[in-house]
Amino acid sequence: MSRSLWIILIVIAAAVGLLVLNDGAGSTMGIENYDFSRLVWLGVLVAVVGAGLFRSGRPVSDMARSLGTWAVIILGLIAGYQYRYELQDFASRVSAGLIPGSPLTLGVADGRPTVTLDKGDNGHFEARIMVNGATIRAVVDTGATSTVLTSQDAMAAGFNPATLSYTVPVSTANGMTNAAAVRADQLKLGDIVRKDITVLIAAPGSLGQSLLGMNFIGSLSGFDVRGDRMILRG
Repeated sequence: MSRSLWIILIVIAAAVGLLVLNDGAGSTMGIENYDFSRLVWLGVLVAVVGAGLFRSGRPVSDMARSLGTWAVIILGLIAGYQYRYELQDFASRVSAGLIPGSPLTLGVADGRPTVTLDKGDNGHFEARIMVNGATIRAVVDTGATSTVLTSQDAMAAGFNPATLSYTVPVSTANGMTNAAAVRADQLKLGDIVRKDITVLIAAPGSLGQSLLGMNFIGSLSGFDVRGDRMILRG
């Protein structure tokens, strides 16, 4: 084992020992323990990269460029971590504009998330909901008393339409049909989650698109429509 590696291991061991000894005090050498640990790991990383470059025998100018490149990469990673929530919000806004029905979570107020939906080109509000982990496109239908899945979407969510009993009458755009009632482990719209919720599964071939109905919408603290945007409050 090389001498430089022994030195790095000794530095890490000493830093861990100091952090353990000063755990109750909350700071080490006047620096908060969390910041001290980050400083030590950053120093170790720089030392390892620097040692590798110097051992390579490359010209100083090449090593300087390599160190500069690594510094930019590290700063980029740190910046990405610090602004991860802003980046997630940006990605959500982009996906909401590109993918119809993608919910955009605006934030959390009083422990309740707020989600918005944009009106689709067909004039209806569509939502990409998740039922038992499966992504499903559904039309938001305040006239439907319950959430109704097509047989294809039901299969994606883990239900077997062939084994169900279709005894519940429901009204669709094509008229009256029958559906089967099942319990979904989870129904999710953005950050709004409802567990162990009843959903209906339409008889095969009787429904063109799944519906997000009032059994979910009615469980919200509120919702309203402002122009081409629907705002739902968990």
